[in-house]
Amino acid sequence: LWRMEDGFIRSSGLGSDLLAPLSLVLDKTGIYYDATRPSDLENLLNASQLSLSQQQRADTLRHSLVAHKLSKYNLGEDWQLPLQARGKRVLLVPGQVEDDASIATGALSINTNRDLLRTVRERNPDAFIVFKPHPDVLVGNRKGAVSADDVAKWADCQALDADIIQCIQHADELHTMTSLSGFEALLHGKKVFCYGLPFYAGWGLTHDEHRTDRRTRRLSLTDLVWQALIAYPTYIHPQR
Repeated sequence: LWRMEDGFIRSSGLGSDLLAPLSLVLDKTGIYYDATRPSDLENLLNASQLSLSQQQRADTLRHSLVAHKLSKYNLGEDWQLPLQARGKRVLLVPGQVEDDASIATGALSINTNRDLLRTVRERNPDAFIVFKPHPDVLVGNRKGAVSADDVAKWADCQALDADIIQCIQHADELHTMTSLSGFEALLHGKKVFCYGLPFYAGWGLTHDEHRTDRRTRRLSLTDLVWQALIAYPTYIHPQR
């Protein structure tokens, strides 16, 4: 049984709007978001031994993604940090789709956006917290909305129809359950706190709430980029 899922550079727009993907992964072992068992990506990361040319290619790709501000969905408007955040540590909390398979198999303790936002505030009472709802939730396609009262209680502002990369660039840290935005924040050199076990956690690159004995290596960001963005996925040219 092989499993297929979107890759990490997907489209200009939402998959839930039925836009075709630009990358796919086929996994013979498991699937990257399922932390309950191994996957081809996890096996690639555990065995990563890059040559110099592979390191250079991965670093060039990362610098290109950062320079072009590419993300998974590549949508959202320009966004600026509010003036009241000046002088404070800025924490970005990206919302997720709560009935997504990555939450069911990767969020081991906190599994709702509400509980994540509350926990981040309790642990960082003096920080400036930016909550960004997931775009699929924001347009009403998926589950995961947080009430206005709860957002007002635990966040300092919301970034609604905002470019996630601009949000990441303005933040000092990103706090997430399993969101791919944590991987994107690593590409931009940000501190990432994982409250679940996404594929990029457990390798010494993130601050982790949970651990798995299967991930025993301490990897470089270059290893992660090569395996997740070059070795693991297949890309589809949008005009061919």
